[in-house]
Amino acid sequence: MWRRTYLFLVLVRLWFALSPSYLHPDENFQGPEVIAGEIYSYPVKRTWEFTSDNPIRSVFPLWPVYGLPMLLLRWLWIGSGEDGEIPPIAVFWTLRVLMFIISFVLEDWAIHELVQSSRHRRVAVLLVASSYVTWTYQTHTFSNSVETLIVAWSLILIERILDTSQQTSSLMASTLLGLVTVFGVFNRITFPAFLLIPGLRLIPHFMNRPLSLLVLLASALFTVAIAITLDTSFYTPHSITWSDLLTRPVITPWNNLKYNVIPANLAQHGLHPWYQHLLINIPMLLGPAAALLFLQPQLSLRLYSAISGIFVLSIFQHQEARFLLPTVPLILSSVQLPRSNRLYKIWLGAWIAFNLVFGLLMGVYHQGGVVPAQVFLSKRPDATQAIWWKTYMPPIWLLDGKNEVLRTQDMMSTEGALVLEELDKLATCDEPADRRNNEYLKESNGTYLIAPLSAIWLDPYLPNKGLDGLRFREVWRHTHHFNLDDLDWAEDGFLPTINRVIGRRGLAAWRVTKSCLKI
Repeated sequence: MWRRTYLFLVLVRLWFALSPSYLHPDENFQGPEVIAGEIYSYPVKRTWEFTSDNPIRSVFPLWPVYGLPMLLLRWLWIGSGEDGEIPPIAVFWTLRVLMFIISFVLEDWAIHELVQSSRHRRVAVLLVASSYVTWTYQTHTFSNSVETLIVAWSLILIERILDTSQQTSSLMASTLLGLVTVFGVFNRITFPAFLLIPGLRLIPHFMNRPLSLLVLLASALFTVAIAITLDTSFYTPHSITWSDLLTRPVITPWNNLKYNVIPANLAQHGLHPWYQHLLINIPMLLGPAAALLFLQPQLSLRLYSAISGIFVLSIFQHQEARFLLPTVPLILSSVQLPRSNRLYKIWLGAWIAFNLVFGLLMGVYHQGGVVPAQVFLSKRPDATQAIWWKTYMPPIWLLDGKNEVLRTQDMMSTEGALVLEELDKLATCDEPADRRNNEYLKESNGTYLIAPLSAIWLDPYLPNKGLDGLRFREVWRHTHHFNLDDLDWAEDGFLPTINRVIGRRGLAAWRVTKSCLKI
């Protein structure tokens, strides 16, 4: 029974991986957007993390995670005799399938390795496989999703190092741990927080077997040298020399740490109370399982790893829920289900309902129209200006080269009046002939507004058909889209806000014009 349930949950995970929800801009701009610009001819947009004088993001982990699949896909595309560049949306779905595969293989495998009891292992595997976090976050291209796998496998390697029954295997594990640890640090500087307590177990082992420590350090130093060389080469405008590596190396984790210890820098991204992770983010990620963590925990190395991660990350004032992704499989594999049959059924019902609701919300509807909208714009021959309002920043690389002529403006939190002012500057003339038979598509310029249907501020302007003012022609709509960043509880009230955001769900694109007739 549990095997059939597990296989069903794997299919659910795949279904969510192939749904175009958009959880956070970082899933594109801190990974695929950067590497796509290096491998393909797509014009891309690099965010401040990659363009500042002291860049804080490393490309070292991006190449094996995203670069190698992109190179393989290009090789297969050329080998099959296809002409031209691979459509970006094909690369996008390839990466989603890749994230599904490494989640299915490496995360689930890690649970099998870490949980010793066969009975508890089955429960742990099913809990992880039925979590909406596994369905959604782990199948998206987040550095946090990669970090989840690195943390789990680091714990496995620690256990193998401590197993002294096979000396060769222990030394190999030390070598791999050195490599994986450096990879994890260059992926996210938060990574060591999850190994703080588990790593203490290695101290007596290294004191008794210094060779293991030397092997680990040698592997780590070699990996550090490769990482710094790749980053220095990427961020240096000319071919690097030994002098560049010795005198001007780009050490992105160090830059990242220096940036994040300054409160003023964190304030630009939002400050949170110290208890944000513990009291808000953990329940948001785990739902009913959070109660089991406090009521029926099973003490294990996995749980200690999660605790150390939560403790260290709570020190920093900027606390997003996705920062705790590595704790989800660790905690879910360290809880015990209620023993009372009645309580178990109540808990199971709450667990299923919680994950179904959040799975659909985050895996299907959350900013779900952004990616399809970019694909739509990439095929519009007249699109030269696009204003995005009340949505996440769209992935530029999905425009398939269209962004050589299409200027994208992100006006997510701009006031409506300022958006109209900008549209008035950019809107093209709407002649009577243009309103028939899509004649406007033959024009060389066109301005588009992409905004959620829940943006009721636009309602008075949309029906305008007169000579004065802007005219909005709806040309595209995607119904599976929620804009959770447009919640105004204080001004609108709870029920009106819910009715607006859910009742008027969807994302639309309007072609914006104005009359230029001389009277």
